[in-house]
Amino acid sequence: MQGKQGSLVVILGALIACAPMAVDLYLPAFPALERAFAADVARVQWTLATFFLGFSLGQALYGPVSDRFGRRPPLYFGMTLFALASVACLFAPNIEALMGLRFLQAIGACAGMVTARAMVRDLFDLRDSARVYSALMLVTGLAPILAPLVGGYLLVWFGWESIFLALAAFGLACLLAVHFALPETRRPGPAGSLALGHVLIVYVRLLAHRRFVGYALSAGVSVAGMFAYIAASPFVFIQLFGVAEEQFGLLFGLNGLGFVLAAQVNGRAMRGAEPGRVLRVALHVQAVAGLALLLAAATGALGLLGVAVPLFVYIAGLGFVMPNAGALAMAPHGENAGAASAMLGVMQFGLAAIASTVVGAIHQPSAMPMAIAVAASGMLALLADRVLAGRAA
Repeated sequence: MQGKQGSLVVILGALIACAPMAVDLYLPAFPALERAFAADVARVQWTLATFFLGFSLGQALYGPVSDRFGRRPPLYFGMTLFALASVACLFAPNIEALMGLRFLQAIGACAGMVTARAMVRDLFDLRDSARVYSALMLVTGLAPILAPLVGGYLLVWFGWESIFLALAAFGLACLLAVHFALPETRRPGPAGSLALGHVLIVYVRLLAHRRFVGYALSAGVSVAGMFAYIAASPFVFIQLFGVAEEQFGLLFGLNGLGFVLAAQVNGRAMRGAEPGRVLRVALHVQAVAGLALLLAAATGALGLLGVAVPLFVYIAGLGFVMPNAGALAMAPHGENAGAASAMLGVMQFGLAAIASTVVGAIHQPSAMPMAIAVAASGMLALLADRVLAGRAA
């Protein structure tokens, strides 16, 4: 049984990792994309924002479909679209076309996120769900550790086009894993109607559920801070602090390692700790780290180190925030787990799209836009938990 659960975690983790792979693998190529498409920094960053927008909107479609037809059919469609859109990015004639193709790529990738979360809810209770989500972070956390490093070397050796070929291969591998090794956890049935009225009622009920919104917002705003960092980090580290493109991946991956280690500590903590209590402590730590980053960016104190250390603490905090907030939000909604997973993702990545767009739009030669976004995210995430989620366990 342990072996089966382990293989399930690996496959679900890989499906969730489609999105971070599609983001992190091409981050070192931002300067190369500027040159290839004769585009400024802001327009290249918008290829990230359009991905987040597609990733957010697409989840709203997959949730009800997975509740109605089962978890595997949406994965067949999503992984196929992800692979095809990745190949199409090679032939983008301009930066606007690349934005559109990244949107389609995201529509494919989000099938993995929605379905994986719903499958965990299908199979596990609250505390075990938090532990499994933490285990998934070990798999998905390899993306921010390895992807920028691999992307940097692919860029240097073969050019930016090779990055999208690698993404297509990853999508194809996920499709094969779904077909040959992933069990169905929800059989098709009439309970998950696709009638527009029914779907809207389900989503309205979720939005009216105060604690669901509180946990979803606390996670979503916290994640938005991470994506503001992702959008700005190539400029801040490569251009502002002079980090080499191939070395950028090492620095970026260090934050990913902190995230993975924190998630594993969280998984062990779930043997005795309450998810709500752990979540609240992590949100306080993130808020302090965001304010420290803002102070360092405003004063220039400690240079690169003054920016990198608070970012490490903030990103590591997500290893506690994401699994616990996700488990707490999903726990009361087993009958509509797909829709709940979709709404959770819409809120998270909709906020991520806003954060990355704002950071790109207010671009200036400093780390301040990133620092402001991260600090604001940390404080607002804490506020959402305190005001909406309350004293929930």
